[in-house]
Amino acid sequence: MSTPSIRARDIERRWVLVDVDGLVLGRAASRIAHILKGKHKPKYTPHADVGDHVVVINAEKIRLTGRKEENKVYYCHTGYVGGLKTSTAAVVREKRPEDLIYNAVRRMLPRTPLGRSMMRKLRVYAGGEHPHIAQKPEAIQLF
Repeated sequence: MSTPSIRARDIERRWVLVDVDGLVLGRAASRIAHILKGKHKPKYTPHADVGDHVVVINAEKIRLTGRKEENKVYYCHTGYVGGLKTSTAAVVREKRPEDLIYNAVRRMLPRTPLGRSMMRKLRVYAGGEHPHIAQKPEAIQLF
């Protein structure tokens, strides 16, 4: 007997809708990364992108525990000398709340071309509206 390897034509992708209203950021991000990788499927293969498309809504209503709203710092570098930019989670939530979820999920996926292809299947929206009605995403509860 040999172990079957999944082929590109055997991959079945679904569209999943996740409402993160009131959920804790890290717990929600780990579950979203799990779905993007495809680990919830019986045909999971580590070297192939078998995950589903994920649409996240209500990103502005995600929760941070403790004092992370003021103390958690996000870093960005412009590429120039002395170009380190810092901002707290409160500032990121005010300017682009989608980035809180996007960054948390991105850092839980592999830093390879495979991880980048997984991230292309993630769509995050601050409010309750999304433009992916035609794909008929299934609403799921993370917890």
